[in-house]
Amino acid sequence: MDFDMLNEKIKASGLKQCVIAKACNLTPQGFYNKISGAREFKYSELVALCEILRLTPNEREKIFFS
Repeated sequence: MDFDMLNEKIKASGLKQCVIAKACNLTPQGFYNKISGAREFKYSELVALCEILRLTPNEREKIFFS
C-alpha cells in the first residue's frame, strides 16, 4: 500500500480526515490507524474511501496494490 500517495490524495481532496472517516464508517482514530498502516482496510471501507476521494482505477491500483 502506498501510504504517501494516499495521504497526498486525502490532502488534495480538501476534506478533513474526520469527514472522510465518517464516510468510511470509521472513527477518526480508526481511520488514522488504517492510513498509518497499523490496521488494514476492509473492502467496504476501501470502496467508500475511493468514492469520497474520487480515485481513478489507475490511482486505486497504485495506492492499494503497489
